[in-house]
Amino acid sequence: MDTSDSSTAPRAETPDADGSEPAPRRGWRRWAMDTRPLRRPAYRRLWSSTIVTAVGSQLTAVAVPKQIYDITGSSAWVGAASLAGLLPLVVFALWGGAVADTMDRRKLLLITNSGIAVTSLLFWVQAVTGLESVAVLMALLALQQAFWGLNAPARSASIARLVPEDELPAANALGSTVMQTGQVVGPLLAGVLIPVIGLPELYLIDALALCVTVWAVYRLPALVPLTGAAKRRAGVREVVAGFRYIAAHTVLLLSFLADIVAMVLGMPRALFPQLAAETYAPWGEGLALGLLFAAIPIGAVAGGLFSGTFSRARRHGWMVIGAVVAWGAAIAGFGLSGNLWLAVVFLALAGVADMVSMVFRGAILLSAATDEMRGRMQGVFTVVVAGGPRLADVLHGTAGSAFGARTAVTGGGLLVVVVMLGLALAVPALRRYRV
Repeated sequence: MDTSDSSTAPRAETPDADGSEPAPRRGWRRWAMDTRPLRRPAYRRLWSSTIVTAVGSQLTAVAVPKQIYDITGSSAWVGAASLAGLLPLVVFALWGGAVADTMDRRKLLLITNSGIAVTSLLFWVQAVTGLESVAVLMALLALQQAFWGLNAPARSASIARLVPEDELPAANALGSTVMQTGQVVGPLLAGVLIPVIGLPELYLIDALALCVTVWAVYRLPALVPLTGAAKRRAGVREVVAGFRYIAAHTVLLLSFLADIVAMVLGMPRALFPQLAAETYAPWGEGLALGLLFAAIPIGAVAGGLFSGTFSRARRHGWMVIGAVVAWGAAIAGFGLSGNLWLAVVFLALAGVADMVSMVFRGAILLSAATDEMRGRMQGVFTVVVAGGPRLADVLHGTAGSAFGARTAVTGGGLLVVVVMLGLALAVPALRRYRV
């Protein structure tokens, strides 16, 4: 490992419940999800709260575009609303990372989760009163994304204070699996509930679910800065210092570039409607579209359930490289598939690769950065994760119109493989990185 990128981060503050090391896992348990972090009471509280909110947040994610489309009858307005939430997310995620490095992260989580809950309640109020104002919806969406941008860096950065370094991949796998499960179950549940209880109640359910999160965060230990960071102000200078820190630590920079390469060049979701209508129409356009959108999250959940196969790996850099290359190869295979079910298999394999990439990129960010920088690293991570797929929508939509959907998908997947291997060969820091 490149010594300039070595971790000086402290170990977790919370011991095992019985103070002993868990016995080595044997037989089939070595393949199943690694649940060691759930032995830590503080992490267990944080993780348990996400089980409820992962589904609840997806109810709102479905309700907002549905309500906007019902009001306007225009998909263009739905797209505009998505962009309205992007700028607050980017700005407040970067600033929120700096804030998370200067104050008690537990207190910041309490404030931001309460803000998100109040926003969901306001969504319910405007819906139940029949306001039917797109401007109000977009303003509430921007406010919600601002709170989420402040919340996400603090939440992710806190994990390294709740579990020891060797359990970071397992903790990331547990969290990512829950979130991906929410992306599958939440929209399906929303589709079932809207005809039964109506759209406004989806917002109310999300607000109530967030109360569970607030209670779980309230019971966490204090997560104050380990250094004199609390005396600093979270301003532009601190945000810039975070970017300088990334530039000075090659392995962190490459972990961000790996995700950008995978998502910008290889995320083809903007072409799913075209492929469902043109290539997979014989199977039914609606069925094809639903399967295409569900396949990657389903694969990610499957990867999480069997994360015991990789969560104890020590060469985190190689795991990221291999996962991104596997993602690109699976996307290229999807582009070449004329059969719907084969296409779904390739997308599910891509989902497994994406889960592995998320787990180890997250572990690198938490272990290779000092505690005083973790918030800012997670702020940049949030921006990359949120912005990459949106850039991919523009790139793939344009390429699909110019060259055809399948050609654009296949070409994008192959580019991911070539560029990632090129980065790995040209800059050895990621290859050399290990816990």
